[in-house]
Amino acid sequence: LLNRILGEKLAIVTAKPQTTRSRILGIWSEPRAQVLFVDTPGFHEGGKPLNRALNALVDEVVDDCDVALLLIDPVLGADAGHLGQLERLRARGAPALAVATRCDDPARRRAPWPPSELGELTSLRTSGATGEGVAELLEAVVARLPEGPRLYPEDDLTDRPLRFLAAELVREAAFEHLEQEVPYGVAVAIRSFDESRPDLVHIRADLLVERASHKGIVLGRGGAGIKRIGSAARRELEALLGRKVFLELWVKCEPGWPKRPNLLKSLGYY
Repeated sequence: LLNRILGEKLAIVTAKPQTTRSRILGIWSEPRAQVLFVDTPGFHEGGKPLNRALNALVDEVVDDCDVALLLIDPVLGADAGHLGQLERLRARGAPALAVATRCDDPARRRAPWPPSELGELTSLRTSGATGEGVAELLEAVVARLPEGPRLYPEDDLTDRPLRFLAAELVREAAFEHLEQEVPYGVAVAIRSFDESRPDLVHIRADLLVERASHKGIVLGRGGAGIKRIGSAARRELEALLGRKVFLELWVKCEPGWPKRPNLLKSLGYY
């Protein structure tokens, strides 16, 4: 949905749940308004440092935003995370909208909307794939925002550096090509990002895995797995950067990386 609003790919997208691991700022600018969309991870259960860090990001954004969009799968309905954040928003009087997502899917289009547990909350149906409901969503957001100065130049899309976006695109490729629990144990660290040549960007990245057994799975037989990940990531990187990319990927076992706050911070997760 964020990518559809901005007209550029900023947030990675996969078919697996809980792909997002960090707060991403998307800047939408038009003559009438500038809106700063802050895309957050979903609510994560569990007490690991990574889960706590992601949930803290969500709480911080909910406590600071001028308007909140609760993105809800209409088939599944609102969960405890949605209801808890809605309570926080109501406590400080912040306006919120219930946004049904992926409504290009027939099952989601047929699902009852909005969920009764949300009360009289203003609701919309949207599709990031087709753009359905996006214009109405933007109108609803702009109507509820307070007036203020523009904070970014009109051609800015985000405050995230290219190194972070590159790491996310590599992680997206890993999520798409790895199965079961393995992709959730993978992080990406950009070790070098060389733009010295006008026609080529040289990127070296480490794929961090928690377990030694996962290293072999990521590499694949004869290196076939890491080659597939690299090829998919390189295509997306070249589209982002507008030039050829030479991408080196290495797999490194980093036991317990989701439990190490300093490493999580260096990876840009908070």
